[in-house]
Amino acid sequence: MTTQFQANNKALTLAFTGASGAPYGLRLLECLLAADYQVYLIISSAARVVLATEHGLKLPSGPDAAHKALVEHLKCPADKLVVCGKEDWFSPVASGSAAPKQMVVCPCSVGSVAAIAHGMSDNLIERAADVVLKERGQLLLVVRETPFSTLHLENMHKLSQMGVTIMPAAPGFYHQPKTIDDLIDFMVARILDHLGVEQGLVPRWGYGQRS
Repeated sequence: MTTQFQANNKALTLAFTGASGAPYGLRLLECLLAADYQVYLIISSAARVVLATEHGLKLPSGPDAAHKALVEHLKCPADKLVVCGKEDWFSPVASGSAAPKQMVVCPCSVGSVAAIAHGMSDNLIERAADVVLKERGQLLLVVRETPFSTLHLENMHKLSQMGVTIMPAAPGFYHQPKTIDDLIDFMVARILDHLGVEQGLVPRWGYGQRS
């Protein structure tokens, strides 16, 4: 199954780090699975704390148990989601010969930005990002921090020059959001647009607005 999805460009690596913004990551995961993507999910230890704090979702530490909990929470097909251990060096995402060509870190902490910018590869999230960079794939970092220090900006500038898309979690308001979910969907829609995934979460600017 994995080989088939990769051949059809329907495989993607998604990482959750310890930045605020867990609802963005969960909604993106839900949309990718609904779009028939095979998703390789990596969750940092800090991200588990954020998920419990911001979303009330307490994930077990083991990949298999976390997989079961997410499938039950999202009510998604079990075979579409692969939860990788944070140090699972035998995961497909750890090698350029098998990793998906697209990766999103959402939410992305500035610590992760720094580690990726300098090729640290100390855990699977950093290694997977490094693989996408060296294989000239598509890497999106949904950075959640404010304000940005000069060091944060320098790291993001460095990655941008490498072709990485820096997409701060900064939802717009021109779609007249009524709920927090509307704001989450705005960001997720923009991410899906950049990935080339069809979405109907938010109308595109200018369509249906002219008299």
